[in-house]
Amino acid sequence: MTVEIYSTDTDSGQITVIRKDGPSAHEVRKEISVGNAPRGSVKFTRDGRGFVSNTSTNTVSELDALTRREVARITVGSGPRGLGIVPGERYLLVSNSGSNTVSVVDLESRTELTQVAVARDPRHMAISKDGRYAYVCIWGSGYIAKLDLGGLIDEGRPETIREVARIHIGEDSFPYSLNIDRTGKRAYVACNAIAEMPVIDLETDKVIARVPVLGDGGRAVAFTTDNRYALLTLERNSVIAVVDTDELKATRNIPVGPGPRGIAVDDNDGTVYCGIFARTVPDDDQLEFKFSPHSLTVVHLDGVDLALPAEEGGQVQYDEIKVGYGPCSVSVFNPAEVSYDGSKLNEAAAQLSEGAKAAS
Repeated sequence: MTVEIYSTDTDSGQITVIRKDGPSAHEVRKEISVGNAPRGSVKFTRDGRGFVSNTSTNTVSELDALTRREVARITVGSGPRGLGIVPGERYLLVSNSGSNTVSVVDLESRTELTQVAVARDPRHMAISKDGRYAYVCIWGSGYIAKLDLGGLIDEGRPETIREVARIHIGEDSFPYSLNIDRTGKRAYVACNAIAEMPVIDLETDKVIARVPVLGDGGRAVAFTTDNRYALLTLERNSVIAVVDTDELKATRNIPVGPGPRGIAVDDNDGTVYCGIFARTVPDDDQLEFKFSPHSLTVVHLDGVDLALPAEEGGQVQYDEIKVGYGPCSVSVFNPAEVSYDGSKLNEAAAQLSEGAKAAS
Protein backbone atom coordinates (compact mmCIF):
# COMPACT_ATOMS: atom_id res chain seq x y z
CA MET A 1 0.00 0.00 0.00
CA THR A 2 1.28 3.46 -0.93
CA VAL A 3 1.68 5.90 1.97
CA GLU A 4 3.55 9.14 2.45
CA ILE A 5 6.08 10.06 5.11
CA TYR A 6 6.23 13.68 6.30
CA SER A 7 9.50 14.93 7.78
CA THR A 8 9.44 18.19 9.76
CA ASP A 9 12.77 19.83 8.89
CA THR A 10 13.29 22.57 11.49
CA ASP A 11 16.45 24.21 10.17
CA SER A 12 15.20 24.28 6.57
CA GLY A 13 11.76 25.64 7.43
CA GLN A 14 10.11 22.94 5.37
CA ILE A 15 8.21 19.68 5.33
CA THR A 16 9.72 16.95 3.16
CA VAL A 17 7.15 14.57 1.66
CA ILE A 18 8.34 11.05 0.78
CA ARG A 19 6.26 8.59 -1.21
CA LYS A 20 6.54 4.97 -0.09
CA ASP A 21 5.59 2.27 -2.59
CA GLY A 22 7.12 -0.70 -0.76
CA PRO A 23 9.22 -1.65 2.29
CA SER A 24 12.40 -0.04 0.89
CA ALA A 25 10.91 1.96 -1.99
CA HIS A 26 11.05 5.61 -0.94
CA GLU A 27 11.13 8.70 -3.14
CA VAL A 28 11.15 12.36 -2.10
CA ARG A 29 8.21 13.97 -3.90
CA LYS A 30 7.97 17.50 -2.48
CA GLU A 31 9.57 20.02 -0.15
CA ILE A 32 6.84 22.28 1.25
CA SER A 33 8.02 25.64 2.60
CA VAL A 34 6.31 26.63 5.85
CA GLY A 35 7.14 29.15 8.59
CA ASN A 36 10.43 29.48 10.45
CA ALA A 37 11.47 26.61 12.72
CA PRO A 38 8.62 24.13 12.26
CA ARG A 39 8.40 21.74 15.22
CA GLY A 40 6.52 18.54 15.96
CA SER A 41 4.98 16.02 13.62
CA VAL A 42 2.36 17.00 11.06
CA LYS A 43 -1.10 16.12 12.38
CA PHE A 44 -3.73 15.10 9.83
CA THR A 45 -7.51 15.21 9.65
CA ARG A 46 -9.52 12.61 7.78
CA ASP A 47 -10.15 15.04 4.92
CA GLY A 48 -6.47 15.53 4.11
CA ARG A 49 -5.64 18.67 6.06
CA GLY A 50 -2.26 18.66 7.80
CA PHE A 51 -1.07 21.01 10.56
CA VAL A 52 2.39 21.84 11.91
CA SER A 53 3.67 24.45 14.38
CA ASN A 54 6.05 27.23 13.31
CA THR A 55 7.82 28.00 16.57
CA SER A 56 9.65 31.17 15.52
CA THR A 57 6.70 32.84 13.79
CA ASN A 58 3.93 32.02 16.28
CA THR A 59 1.80 30.35 13.65
CA VAL A 60 0.46 26.98 12.58
CA SER A 61 0.75 26.07 8.91
CA GLU A 62 -2.12 24.23 7.28
CA LEU A 63 -1.14 21.83 4.49
CA ASP A 64 -3.19 20.23 1.76
CA ALA A 65 -1.78 16.72 1.95
CA LEU A 66 -3.13 15.61 -1.41
CA THR A 67 -1.72 18.49 -3.48
CA ARG A 68 1.27 18.87 -1.11
CA ARG A 69 1.11 22.62 -0.56
CA GLU A 70 0.68 25.11 2.26
CA VAL A 71 -2.77 26.67 2.15
CA ALA A 72 -3.01 28.79 5.31
CA ARG A 73 -1.24 30.10 8.40
CA ILE A 74 -3.07 30.50 11.68
CA THR A 75 -1.76 32.90 14.33
CA VAL A 76 -1.54 31.42 17.83
CA GLY A 77 0.46 32.10 21.01
CA SER A 78 4.18 32.55 21.45
CA GLY A 79 6.47 29.64 20.59
CA PRO A 80 3.96 27.00 19.47
CA ARG A 81 5.19 23.42 19.85
CA GLY A 82 2.76 20.55 20.29
CA LEU A 83 -0.51 20.00 18.45
CA GLY A 84 -3.57 17.88 19.09
CA ILE A 85 -6.62 17.49 16.84
CA VAL A 86 -9.72 16.98 18.97
CA PRO A 87 -11.89 14.03 17.82
CA GLY A 88 -14.62 15.39 15.57
CA GLU A 89 -11.90 17.49 13.91
CA ARG A 90 -13.54 20.86 14.52
CA TYR A 91 -10.87 22.03 16.96
CA LEU A 92 -7.07 22.04 17.19
CA LEU A 93 -5.11 22.49 20.42
CA VAL A 94 -1.68 24.16 20.31
CA SER A 95 0.79 24.31 23.20
CA ASN A 96 2.59 27.66 23.30
CA SER A 97 5.94 27.29 25.05
CA GLY A 98 6.63 31.03 25.10
CA SER A 99 3.30 32.24 26.47
CA ASN A 100 2.61 29.30 28.82
CA THR A 101 -0.77 28.66 27.27
CA VAL A 102 -2.71 26.23 25.10
CA SER A 103 -4.48 27.79 22.11
CA VAL A 104 -7.88 26.52 20.97
CA VAL A 105 -8.26 26.89 17.19
CA ASP A 106 -11.49 26.60 15.21
CA LEU A 107 -10.52 24.64 12.10
CA GLU A 108 -13.56 25.81 10.14
CA SER A 109 -12.78 29.51 10.48
CA ARG A 110 -9.02 29.00 10.95
CA THR A 111 -9.01 31.34 13.94
CA GLU A 112 -7.75 31.13 17.50
CA LEU A 113 -10.71 31.20 19.88
CA THR A 114 -8.94 31.45 23.22
CA GLN A 115 -5.80 30.59 25.14
CA VAL A 116 -5.88 28.43 28.27
CA ALA A 117 -3.24 29.25 30.87
CA VAL A 118 -0.96 26.42 32.02
CA ALA A 119 2.37 26.35 33.84
CA ARG A 120 5.86 27.06 32.53
CA ASP A 121 6.88 25.96 29.03
CA PRO A 122 4.29 23.47 27.73
CA ARG A 123 5.59 21.16 25.02
CA HIS A 124 3.91 18.24 23.26
CA MET A 125 0.55 16.67 24.02
CA ALA A 126 -1.78 13.74 23.48
CA ILE A 127 -5.59 13.64 23.46
CA SER A 128 -7.61 10.76 24.87
CA LYS A 129 -9.42 8.58 22.35
CA ASP A 130 -12.83 9.87 23.44
CA GLY A 131 -11.60 13.45 23.05
CA ARG A 132 -12.60 14.50 26.55
CA TYR A 133 -9.12 15.11 27.93
CA ALA A 134 -5.83 16.51 26.70
CA TYR A 135 -2.56 15.60 28.40
CA VAL A 136 0.11 18.29 27.98
CA CYS A 137 3.78 17.96 28.95
CA ILE A 138 4.69 20.93 31.14
CA TRP A 139 8.40 20.84 30.41
CA GLY A 140 9.44 23.63 32.76
CA SER A 141 7.42 22.42 35.75
CA GLY A 142 7.91 18.64 35.68
CA TYR A 143 4.33 17.45 35.33
CA ILE A 144 1.61 16.46 32.86
CA ALA A 145 -1.39 18.80 32.80
CA LYS A 146 -4.74 17.08 32.31
CA LEU A 147 -7.19 19.44 30.58
CA ASP A 148 -10.95 18.80 30.64
CA LEU A 149 -12.34 19.29 27.12
CA GLY A 150 -15.92 18.26 27.97
CA GLY A 151 -17.46 21.70 27.49
CA LEU A 152 -15.70 22.09 24.15
CA ILE A 153 -16.84 18.69 22.90
CA ASP A 154 -20.42 18.85 24.17
CA GLU A 155 -21.28 22.54 23.81
CA GLY A 156 -18.58 24.10 21.64
CA ARG A 157 -17.45 26.31 24.52
CA PRO A 158 -13.66 26.68 24.57
CA GLU A 159 -13.80 28.98 27.59
CA THR A 160 -14.81 25.99 29.75
CA ILE A 161 -11.48 24.16 29.25
CA ARG A 162 -9.63 23.88 32.53
CA GLU A 163 -6.81 21.96 34.17
CA VAL A 164 -8.32 19.24 36.36
CA ALA A 165 -5.24 17.25 37.40
CA ARG A 166 -1.47 17.45 37.58
CA ILE A 167 0.39 14.19 37.10
CA HIS A 168 3.79 14.78 38.67
CA ILE A 169 6.77 13.32 36.83
CA GLY A 170 9.51 14.90 38.89
CA GLU A 171 11.35 18.14 39.45
CA ASP A 172 13.91 18.75 36.69
CA SER A 173 12.67 15.71 34.75
CA PHE A 174 11.66 17.92 31.80
CA PRO A 175 8.84 15.85 30.27
CA TYR A 176 9.03 16.63 26.56
CA SER A 177 6.37 14.51 24.87
CA LEU A 178 4.01 11.63 25.53
CA ASN A 179 1.95 9.18 23.54
CA ILE A 180 -1.13 7.16 24.43
CA ASP A 181 -0.86 3.48 23.57
CA ARG A 182 -3.14 1.69 21.14
CA THR A 183 -5.46 0.51 23.93
CA GLY A 184 -6.07 4.09 25.06
CA LYS A 185 -5.38 3.09 28.66
CA ARG A 186 -1.80 4.19 29.26
CA ALA A 187 0.43 7.12 28.38
CA TYR A 188 4.20 6.76 28.00
CA VAL A 189 6.33 9.85 28.63
CA ALA A 190 9.62 10.89 27.01
CA CYS A 191 11.70 12.97 29.44
CA ASN A 192 14.78 15.02 28.55
CA ALA A 193 16.59 14.78 31.89
CA ILE A 194 15.95 11.38 33.50
CA ALA A 195 17.07 7.91 32.40
CA GLU A 196 13.61 6.40 32.65
CA MET A 197 10.25 6.36 30.88
CA PRO A 198 7.30 7.11 33.19
CA VAL A 199 4.09 5.19 32.42
CA ILE A 200 0.71 6.68 33.39
CA ASP A 201 -2.52 4.79 34.03
CA LEU A 202 -5.14 7.07 32.46
CA GLU A 203 -7.97 5.69 34.59
CA THR A 204 -6.30 6.79 37.81
CA ASP A 205 -3.93 9.47 36.48
CA LYS A 206 -1.13 7.82 38.44
CA VAL A 207 2.40 6.97 37.40
CA ILE A 208 2.41 3.17 37.65
CA ALA A 209 5.99 2.56 36.49
CA ARG A 210 9.25 4.33 35.81
CA VAL A 211 11.01 2.10 33.32
CA PRO A 212 14.82 2.42 33.47
CA VAL A 213 16.36 3.07 30.03
CA LEU A 214 19.88 3.49 28.71
CA GLY A 215 20.12 7.21 29.35
CA ASP A 216 18.34 10.54 29.47
CA GLY A 217 17.47 12.63 26.43
CA GLY A 218 14.07 11.05 25.73
CA ARG A 219 12.27 12.78 22.87
CA ALA A 220 9.34 10.82 21.47
CA VAL A 221 7.37 7.58 21.83
CA ALA A 222 5.68 5.30 19.29
CA PHE A 223 4.26 1.78 19.48
CA THR A 224 4.66 -1.36 17.42
CA THR A 225 1.55 -2.37 15.50
CA ASP A 226 0.62 -5.03 18.09
CA ASN A 227 1.17 -2.58 20.98
CA ARG A 228 3.57 -5.03 22.57
CA TYR A 229 6.48 -2.59 22.57
CA ALA A 230 6.91 1.11 23.19
CA LEU A 231 9.70 2.71 21.18
CA LEU A 232 11.46 5.65 22.87
CA THR A 233 14.02 7.82 21.07
CA LEU A 234 17.04 8.68 23.24
CA GLU A 235 18.74 11.66 21.61
CA ARG A 236 21.96 11.58 23.63
CA ASN A 237 22.52 7.84 23.17
CA SER A 238 21.52 7.77 19.47
CA VAL A 239 19.24 4.77 19.97
CA ILE A 240 15.63 3.69 20.20
CA ALA A 241 14.94 2.07 23.57
CA VAL A 242 12.51 -0.85 23.22
CA VAL A 243 10.17 -1.30 26.21
CA ASP A 244 7.91 -4.31 26.75
CA THR A 245 4.45 -2.87 27.50
CA ASP A 246 3.35 -5.95 29.48
CA GLU A 247 6.39 -6.39 31.68
CA LEU A 248 7.30 -2.67 31.63
CA LYS A 249 10.99 -3.26 31.16
CA ALA A 250 13.51 -2.34 28.47
CA THR A 251 14.51 -5.27 26.28
CA ARG A 252 17.05 -3.81 23.82
CA ASN A 253 18.42 -0.64 22.25
CA ILE A 254 18.40 -0.09 18.49
CA PRO A 255 21.12 2.23 17.07
CA VAL A 256 19.55 4.70 14.64
CA GLY A 257 22.11 7.46 14.12
CA PRO A 258 23.03 10.65 15.98
CA GLY A 259 20.41 12.71 17.73
CA PRO A 260 17.15 10.82 17.10
CA ARG A 261 14.05 12.82 17.92
CA GLY A 262 10.72 12.13 16.21
CA ILE A 263 9.50 8.60 15.58
CA ALA A 264 6.56 7.07 13.70
CA VAL A 265 5.41 3.60 12.71
CA ASP A 266 3.75 2.64 9.43
CA ASP A 267 0.78 0.58 10.59
CA ASN A 268 0.63 -1.28 7.27
CA ASP A 269 3.95 -3.09 7.66
CA GLY A 270 5.43 -2.05 11.00
CA THR A 271 8.33 -0.08 9.51
CA VAL A 272 9.79 2.51 11.91
CA TYR A 273 10.84 6.00 10.81
CA CYS A 274 13.11 8.14 12.95
CA GLY A 275 14.26 11.73 12.44
CA ILE A 276 18.05 12.17 12.86
CA PHE A 277 18.43 15.70 14.13
CA ALA A 278 22.19 15.95 14.80
CA ARG A 279 24.18 17.99 12.29
CA THR A 280 27.22 15.71 12.24
CA VAL A 281 27.77 11.97 12.51
CA PRO A 282 30.44 10.54 14.84
CA ASP A 283 32.74 7.85 13.48
CA ASP A 284 31.65 4.51 14.91
CA ASP A 285 33.41 1.51 13.44
CA GLN A 286 31.22 -0.87 15.45
CA LEU A 287 28.19 -0.16 13.27
CA GLU A 288 27.89 -1.81 9.88
CA PHE A 289 25.39 0.80 8.67
CA LYS A 290 26.79 4.33 8.34
CA PHE A 291 24.15 6.89 9.25
CA SER A 292 23.98 10.29 7.55
CA PRO A 293 23.01 13.64 9.04
CA HIS A 294 19.81 15.37 7.88
CA SER A 295 18.03 12.12 7.18
CA LEU A 296 15.33 9.74 8.31
CA THR A 297 16.52 6.37 9.50
CA VAL A 298 14.20 3.57 8.34
CA VAL A 299 14.18 0.54 10.65
CA HIS A 300 12.83 -2.80 9.41
CA LEU A 301 11.76 -5.16 12.18
CA ASP A 302 10.84 -8.17 10.01
CA GLY A 303 11.91 -11.43 11.66
CA VAL A 304 13.30 -9.63 14.72
CA ASP A 305 12.33 -10.68 18.25
CA LEU A 306 12.34 -7.43 20.21
CA ALA A 307 11.99 -9.32 23.48
CA LEU A 308 15.64 -10.36 23.18
CA PRO A 309 18.91 -8.46 22.77
CA ALA A 310 20.24 -8.15 19.23
CA GLU A 311 22.68 -11.06 19.51
CA GLU A 312 19.79 -13.41 20.37
CA GLY A 313 16.72 -11.83 18.78
CA GLY A 314 18.26 -10.85 15.45
CA GLN A 315 19.54 -7.67 13.88
CA VAL A 316 17.27 -5.02 12.41
CA GLN A 317 17.79 -3.84 8.82
CA TYR A 318 18.14 -0.20 7.80
CA ASP A 319 17.50 2.26 5.01
CA GLU A 320 17.90 6.02 5.09
CA ILE A 321 16.15 8.90 3.35
CA LYS A 322 17.86 12.25 2.86
CA VAL A 323 15.61 15.15 3.85
CA GLY A 324 16.06 18.83 4.81
CA TYR A 325 18.21 20.23 7.60
CA GLY A 326 17.35 19.40 11.19
CA PRO A 327 14.57 16.79 10.86
CA CYS A 328 12.97 16.87 14.29
CA SER A 329 9.73 14.94 13.76
CA VAL A 330 8.07 12.51 11.38
CA SER A 331 4.56 11.26 10.62
CA VAL A 332 2.82 8.83 8.27
CA PHE A 333 -0.07 9.85 5.99
CA ASN A 334 -2.25 7.41 4.06
CA PRO A 335 -3.95 9.12 1.07
CA ALA A 336 -6.25 6.13 0.59
CA GLU A 337 -8.04 6.92 3.86
CA VAL A 338 -8.88 10.51 2.94
CA SER A 339 -12.33 11.85 2.09
CA TYR A 340 -11.22 14.88 0.10
CA ASP A 341 -12.94 18.24 -0.48
CA GLY A 342 -10.57 20.68 -2.14
CA SER A 343 -12.87 23.72 -2.41
CA LYS A 344 -12.14 25.15 1.04
CA LEU A 345 -8.43 24.42 0.71
CA ASN A 346 -8.24 26.22 -2.65
CA GLU A 347 -9.96 29.25 -1.16
CA ALA A 348 -7.55 29.28 1.79
CA ALA A 349 -4.54 28.92 -0.53
CA ALA A 350 -5.71 31.91 -2.57
CA GLN A 351 -6.03 34.01 0.59
CA LEU A 352 -2.55 32.97 1.73
CA SER A 353 -1.13 33.94 -1.67
CA GLU A 354 -2.84 37.33 -1.58
CA GLY A 355 -1.55 37.93 1.93
CA ALA A 356 2.00 37.15 0.83
CA LYS A 357 1.73 39.58 -2.10
CA ALA A 358 0.41 42.33 0.18
CA ALA A 359 3.28 41.75 2.64
CA SER A 360 5.86 42.10 -0.12
